[in-house]
Amino acid sequence: MKLANRVMALTPSTTLAITAKAKELKEKGEDVIGLGAGEPDFNTPQHILDAAVKSMNEGHTKYTPSAGLPALKKAIINKFQTDQGLTYKPNEVIVGNGAKHVLYTLFQVILNDGDEVIIPTPYWVSYPEQVKLAGGVPVYVEGLEQNNFKITPQQLKEVITDKTKAVIINSPSNPTGVLYTEQELLELGKICLEKDILIVSDEIYEKLVYSGAKHVSIAELSPELKEQTIVINGVSKSHSMTGWRIGYAAGNKQIVEAMTNLASHSTSNPTTTAQYAAIAAYNGSQEPVEEMRQAFEKRLEIIYDKLVAIPGFTCVKPQGAFYLYPNVKRAAEMTGFNNVDDFVEALLVEAKVAVIPGSGFGTPDNIRLSYATSLEQLERAVERMGEFVTAKVNS
Repeated sequence: MKLANRVMALTPSTTLAITAKAKELKEKGEDVIGLGAGEPDFNTPQHILDAAVKSMNEGHTKYTPSAGLPALKKAIINKFQTDQGLTYKPNEVIVGNGAKHVLYTLFQVILNDGDEVIIPTPYWVSYPEQVKLAGGVPVYVEGLEQNNFKITPQQLKEVITDKTKAVIINSPSNPTGVLYTEQELLELGKICLEKDILIVSDEIYEKLVYSGAKHVSIAELSPELKEQTIVINGVSKSHSMTGWRIGYAAGNKQIVEAMTNLASHSTSNPTTTAQYAAIAAYNGSQEPVEEMRQAFEKRLEIIYDKLVAIPGFTCVKPQGAFYLYPNVKRAAEMTGFNNVDDFVEALLVEAKVAVIPGSGFGTPDNIRLSYATSLEQLERAVERMGEFVTAKVNS
């Protein structure tokens, strides 16, 4: 049977081969250290687990409104008011099955065939594929390493056409961990307002920022930018709830209404128990969030210096998320590999360290490694990588 063109056009995840190979080696008893995780290595906080159990025992196991429980919407609205000073109404918020699915739904309702979405590189792997699934066209803009992987207003202007529908801003970023400053966001936002381009602001790593950095949402900078922006967020990263699948969007009520209508025909509603857990996440103690943030910051401070000491490695120091995104092109060349993908495969097979090649994020000279694992494992992994490079150079 011939499959639909829309899925035939999808690019396979570049992480699959590495992930499968790492799993295969582990099953053979190999001591593989995996640094590919896109999720915190902490369990969901206890008060959230307790709230989920309580909700089930009280019989809250049925359908909910397609856009989410009113109590959860209220908690999200309060969070926006407290954290960003933003005011949203319930009909301007939709809860979905994770931020990923919320993004998917958004692109389905805003894009027609041929509409263009500007995506800065490096990018999270699912952005281009979701745009393509909605009939849209990804337009890539290179966030240069010398500019901390961030795009400039001039770069944005140069790629805007009469088909441009939206631009994605991911701050803090996956995979780089960099943040846009208030001034940088204002300058990009001014162009979007002038050209009437929707801003999709992915803020899923909002709570995980370091070294005194401050997360700024472009929606909080002016009433006009708030109207022009759809904010995407969720509890997956902030509250270590990746498997619960609760994300949300806030913004234009017409867009939210369209997303709600689509959800009513696709998912019915987000998982009821997970919604009650998310209510507890936002209404309960935020101490576990801060404890996790501090643990990540400590790991970053220790591991960063060790990583950039490896011959041929350079790395923009992240201010958020839990990833390091070093440029290892020189290391690959020094060790006799044709490209970074081959270097990554050899790291896994010979050094028993699994990292993700940057080719999957649109920048083939880099690798992504996650520090959402124990400090002991991180130090062992970086030591192995250093020994691998040194041995190859000296052989």
